[in-house]
Amino acid sequence: MPATDRDPRSVPGDAEPVARVATRALVVEDEVEMAQVIGSYLEREGFEVHLSHDGLDAVARAREVDPDIVVLDLGLPSQDGLEVCRQLRTFSDAYVVMLTARSDEVDTLVGLSVGADDYLTKPFSPRELVARLRAMLRRPRPIGNAAPDAEGFRVFGPLTIDPTGRDVWLHDKPIALTRTEFDVLAVLSERPRLAYTRRQLIDAVWGQTWVGDEHLVDVHIGHLRRKLDDDASASRFIRTVRGVGYRMGSGE
Repeated sequence: MPATDRDPRSVPGDAEPVARVATRALVVEDEVEMAQVIGSYLEREGFEVHLSHDGLDAVARAREVDPDIVVLDLGLPSQDGLEVCRQLRTFSDAYVVMLTARSDEVDTLVGLSVGADDYLTKPFSPRELVARLRAMLRRPRPIGNAAPDAEGFRVFGPLTIDPTGRDVWLHDKPIALTRTEFDVLAVLSERPRLAYTRRQLIDAVWGQTWVGDEHLVDVHIGHLRRKLDDDASASRFIRTVRGVGYRMGSGE
């Protein structure tokens, strides 16, 4: 496999770039030819590629290779992509892009509710998939215009966010977020007085080239509110701005 590029997630200003010869990708697709096509495109882009064609095998392979990204088909033998994603989220923070042959929006939202970061509906261009994965891996990691405390943390009442270490605490207890959930929270907390539209959050987190249903943002906001015990009617941490989108709350 190619082994030349610096980890694409490192950004200018990082103290130490991650020393990884290649970004690991796990492609889980029961159509062998499709999996090989996707894998071929990723290999050409410098990814270290691992293939799986079965749901149970996919979970085992993920534990074995510790992927950075997972391309996950919804319809799999032995167990479907939703169950695979649920199990992945118990031990992995890899970016997950779910593939589905169904255009029904409900299927998409159900997939995202178990921790997927993005989705593509078949048929799709492998180049589009590669572009989305690259955009994920190059997401900016904002580090502060939010009146941080002396240690650089962002504090909103009982909620503390460490944008550099990518940690979150609520009432001094750590909160486990997916990478995408943290990225959404980081963007909102960087400029807490700004009301972001869905499109602005898409551009900041998923990238300006992302195309799809912007209600993807609502799904991740819902995840954050649930994990932060932030009822939408109270909106201590994430507030809905009618006709606009979302902004950070004070925590009170």
